[in-house]
Amino acid sequence: MLSHERMLSVLDLFDLERPEWSFDEMHAQLGFSRSTLYRYLKTLTDAGFLTTFPGRGYSLGPRVIELDYQIVATDPLIHVARPVMNELVLGYSGVSLLCRRYKQKVLCIHQETSTDQFRSTYERGRARPLLQGAASLAVLAHFSTYQLTKLYDEQSGEFALAGLGDTLPEVRETLKGIRQRGWVKTTGQVTKGVTGIAAPIFDGKKEIIGSLSLTLPETSMPAEREEAIAERVVFCSRIISKSLE
Repeated sequence: MLSHERMLSVLDLFDLERPEWSFDEMHAQLGFSRSTLYRYLKTLTDAGFLTTFPGRGYSLGPRVIELDYQIVATDPLIHVARPVMNELVLGYSGVSLLCRRYKQKVLCIHQETSTDQFRSTYERGRARPLLQGAASLAVLAHFSTYQLTKLYDEQSGEFALAGLGDTLPEVRETLKGIRQRGWVKTTGQVTKGVTGIAAPIFDGKKEIIGSLSLTLPETSMPAEREEAIAERVVFCSRIISKSLE
């Protein structure tokens, strides 16, 4: 692992389950020499990516907050999607989510809502696995053969538990159906008592980068309504994809 990769791996330690780490805990977890870890921590702290309080160890620093504000204000995907999402939730009482593929997961980067009947647990900055929820499956369905095979080799049991197939050919067939349909619907997989309908978003090179979804506070609906909502979500996702070209 290169030096800069080793330093960045320090940031990967911090998550919702472990927001604070002491020096000794990081040293035991990462296996770096003490002098190397001290050097990395000083660089990250001086840059504002980490901060420390007496007796509390290290936590993420103010530079992360500053960068988050800049992303909200300037991110091209959020910029083109926000007005489309506003229109989408004006037509239906629900929550619209803009999600982006990030490593082997999907990250919510923006949310628009027009209902107080439920609160989506898929908030901005919240990552979800690729095998659960409409927003994730809309992305997974467009993985390349290599990407899907690699993920399946790592998580074959999770694919089966998610109902996507007991073998790789079965998984491919399930995802092929989603691609051909152009959208995917799930019920209660991420938030109980709701239905999510999602469609993929592509960049200028036609590569899958994320998804647009609409979550509604209901668990069943007439086929005509489902199709109408899906058609609208697909239309909006295509507007966003076209704008990114």
